[in-house]
Amino acid sequence: MRAVFARQLGGDAPLDNLEIGERPEPVLGPGDVRIRVRAASLNHHDYFTLRGVIGSPITPPRILGCDASGTVLEYGDRRPPGTPDPGSDVTIYPVAFCGACGACRSDDPMLCKRFTLLSDGDREGSFADHLVVPAHCALVKPAALSFAQAASLGTTYLTAYRMLFVKAALKPGSTVLVQGAGGGLATAAIQLARAAGITVIASSRSQSKLDAAARTGAHHGVLAGRDAAKAILRLCADGVDAVVESVGEPTWATSLRAVREGGAIVVAGATAGANPPADLARIFWRQLRVLGSTMGSPADFSSLVRFIESAGITPIVDTVYPASEARTAFARLAAGDFVGKLALSFD
Repeated sequence: MRAVFARQLGGDAPLDNLEIGERPEPVLGPGDVRIRVRAASLNHHDYFTLRGVIGSPITPPRILGCDASGTVLEYGDRRPPGTPDPGSDVTIYPVAFCGACGACRSDDPMLCKRFTLLSDGDREGSFADHLVVPAHCALVKPAALSFAQAASLGTTYLTAYRMLFVKAALKPGSTVLVQGAGGGLATAAIQLARAAGITVIASSRSQSKLDAAARTGAHHGVLAGRDAAKAILRLCADGVDAVVESVGEPTWATSLRAVREGGAIVVAGATAGANPPADLARIFWRQLRVLGSTMGSPADFSSLVRFIESAGITPIVDTVYPASEARTAFARLAAGDFVGKLALSFD
């Protein structure tokens, strides 16, 4: 089958590790479903894999891709009840758990230390004509969404949903600062928060990305930099209730200064630096909550899909490339030259 894969990892030119070609068909096991992939969205995880920055050991060649949407082709033995019938269009939940640890038996399996995404560990990714996943990972695609939009839900929108509503526990009337406006996670957070009745302040170094954030639903935009916190406090005198933080070092000081006493900084990444000065005195004196967040549970994903449908949210997809142009898509991902999500089509 046709696939987009990493033939090797690391080196000075990560994009040279990318290849488009034939790979073996995935094997359908008991309790699995085979999906005809129609679209798959790109994530920083995919580019980090090409760079050799990985959390789970893998052996190339490895099909890339964490997210997908498509059509159910067939099930293996022991199909779970209630799963979508063959021919149904679905969106894919991308996380797998070890199933044996205490976290997996708890209410929050995301605390499993050995969870993997598609393309991690021994799991091939979604950038291929066919994808095999556990049957419970396939949820019926919201009818109003295109395949590319539905393929954006599994990592980016799920991560934003958990940050806003599970970790920060924001409610209508709350305020949130979203750092790094323009990126996929920030765009998702803006859309979800706006739809939930939360006041959104977006921050970016780029005025054009702030303009895009306003079109997406941000109530206010603030240029990132030395005076950003002051500008935010002029908009929200006591500080925001929570910060969606995925940038890291360049925005960390602003996040600490812009959040109210007792507020939450929810961290799901550090794309521009993972080791900012902690400023512990500010954290303990103002009783701030610094909360880590990664992806989301199956229950979170089900809630996200229902919310997307009920609120009429349309995920922002900047460009959909044919799979044959994957290298161009990856170059844009690496450059950050887009708003929302980039996707590949496998039609």
